[in-house]
This record gives sequence, C-alpha cells and structure tokens, in this order.
Amino acid sequence: MSEKETRQSGGSPEASGVTVSDIQELIQRKEEIEAQIKANYEVLESQKGIGMNEPLVDCEGYPRADVDLYRVRTARHNIVCLQNDHKALMKQVEEALHQLHARDKEKQARDLAEARREAMSHGLGQSQDLSPAQAFAIVNSISPGSPASIAGLQVDDEIVEFGSVNTQNFQSLQNIGSVVQHSEGKPLNVTVIRRGEKYQLRLVPTRWAGKGLLGCNIIPLQR
Repeated sequence: MSEKETRQSGGSPEASGVTVSDIQELIQRKEEIEAQIKANYEVLESQKGIGMNEPLVDCEGYPRADVDLYRVRTARHNIVCLQNDHKALMKQVEEALHQLHARDKEKQARDLAEARREAMSHGLGQSQDLSPAQAFAIVNSISPGSPASIAGLQVDDEIVEFGSVNTQNFQSLQNIGSVVQHSEGKPLNVTVIRRGEKYQLRLVPTRWAGKGLLGCNIIPLQR
C-alpha cells in the first residue's frame, strides 16, 4: 500500500482515538479497493476471459497473440496488490470496530456504575427522610387549663421539635426555656410522637393562672 493510501485508510487507529467517522472512512476505502479489484477483473475478462492463472504463452511456448499481454500483466499485478491492501484494510476495520465496541462497553459499565451510585444515594436519602424522627424530651406532667393543655399536649408525648429546638441542636432544657421566654404570646410549632404516631401542635406560651408560661413539665429523654 502506498503512503497516500495508508494516510487515506487512517493507518492503525489508536484505541483512545477511534471514532465512528474513522471506521466509516476505512469502510469507504475498502469499497474503493473492491471497486478497483472488480475493474481489473473486468480487464481480464475482456481478454478472452483469461483470468489470473491461465498461461500467457501458446502451446509452442510463444507469447499469445490473441490477448493484450501488457494489459493482462498489469491487471494481474494490480489485483494482487489491491487484494493485499484489502486484506490489511479489513484487519484495520476489525481492530477499529473491536476498539470502539470495547470503549462503548467501558462507557456503558461506567454509566451503569454511576446510575447505581445515584440510585443508592437517592435510596439512602429517602431512607433517611423516612426514618422515624428522634425525640429528645418527654412531657411528664400537664396542668389542666394551661397553655400546654389547650395546645393538646399530653403526658408521655415525646418531643421531636419545639420551635427552633430539635434533636440536632438540643443540649439541655435551657434551650426550650429560652425559646419559650422569647416566644411569649407567639405560636410555636411543636412536633411530638404519641404512641408511635407523629402529631403537629401549635403551642402559645402565655401567662395563665398557674406557674410559668406553659403549665407542663418537660424532662430530657434518656435513650
């Protein structure tokens, strides 16, 4: 194969650089070679159908006078060279296809692994969202007629959220006391777990006939 033909066929494609366009160029070159081979066989066919192996001398050993010996020899030489080029090009096509398929397979494996990681991450996020909320304190007494009683709090309610206080930032009952003092007369969202079910309550710390602003006793929950 000439240097020009080698450049046209793309040479041996590297695994990291093979593209569909590269393979299409190789296939186009292959078709061009096949067309040239066919054209040269037609030349032989026009010369008494002499083919590739028929002798070019007569029975007496003299050059045949019924065919164009130059055209026959040239066509035969071209066919041999083109067939060698075709064989080498087919090997390049096969290697390029193998490399492209291998790269696609690797990409599919990476995409699948990424999808699995995303699915696992999404599932983990869901499981965290669906996990039971952790309580940090419990109501152990409530005075009748108190703001806590009016809000619907009950003894043994486990507190998950009390205004801005939750499991993550709760340190001591002083956290709740501070929220209550700064929320007098303002509704607080209180989330409790009662017999395994979650309840959302609105508690308004208010001065009443009893002691404090709530009228209930809350103690830290020991886990």
